[in-house]
Amino acid sequence: MKKVLLFLYSIIAYLIGFASLLLWIISVSDLIPEISIDQTATLPFHLALLKNFGLVALFGVQHSVMARQSFKTAFAKYFPRPIERSTFVLISGLLLVLLVLEWAPMGGSVWKIQSGSILYYLVYILFFSGWSILFISTFLINHFDLFGLRQTYLELKNKPYTQLNFKVVSFYKYVRHPLYFGGILGLWATPNMTVTHLAFAIGLTAYFIIGTLFEERDLIKEFGKTYKTYQAKTRMLVPFPKKNKSL
Repeated sequence: MKKVLLFLYSIIAYLIGFASLLLWIISVSDLIPEISIDQTATLPFHLALLKNFGLVALFGVQHSVMARQSFKTAFAKYFPRPIERSTFVLISGLLLVLLVLEWAPMGGSVWKIQSGSILYYLVYILFFSGWSILFISTFLINHFDLFGLRQTYLELKNKPYTQLNFKVVSFYKYVRHPLYFGGILGLWATPNMTVTHLAFAIGLTAYFIIGTLFEERDLIKEFGKTYKTYQAKTRMLVPFPKKNKSL
């Protein structure tokens, strides 16, 4: 019964995490005004900026702390290890919903592309391409392991959990973190870049970069020379031009 409850918990966490991603995408798409982050400003600019910085910091700190091995080890002392990833997904999803719903509008416009123009549609092609890359990348890793379902399913079947093998396929041949690249592309490819959207894009892009640096350290610890060799020939976040040194 306990294992069934753990599996049900992971399903609920998965649904909340997945729904939060969809809300995030819709909120920056500029296609559904009611869900958009671009609402009427109600706070003074400096207070809105401070609030938004706090929301990004809360989201980023939670991700960085809960993704570290030290937290995972501490978690396993008090809770069943199979739900560690699901708990990460659940809390991340709830904080992402909070981030989107509580994001403070800031007013102003940076650029606005005329609706119906060729450039307008090209930008939306980039927008949907970015989010497609993000979702496809989760399956290239192992979507169900990434979202915590594989762990509790194996526990339910009385099978030991095994770490995923390191493999370089598809997008990963061109960039080490296509999931983050897709998210950044989706954030910046908008026909209507308001100050509100710009702050949102800058804040989450900064999180992606910082989070990636922490993740790189963990990957080196886990895969050692194999990952260092991959690191030396593949760019971190920008898939072009061909890797020589850093980004």
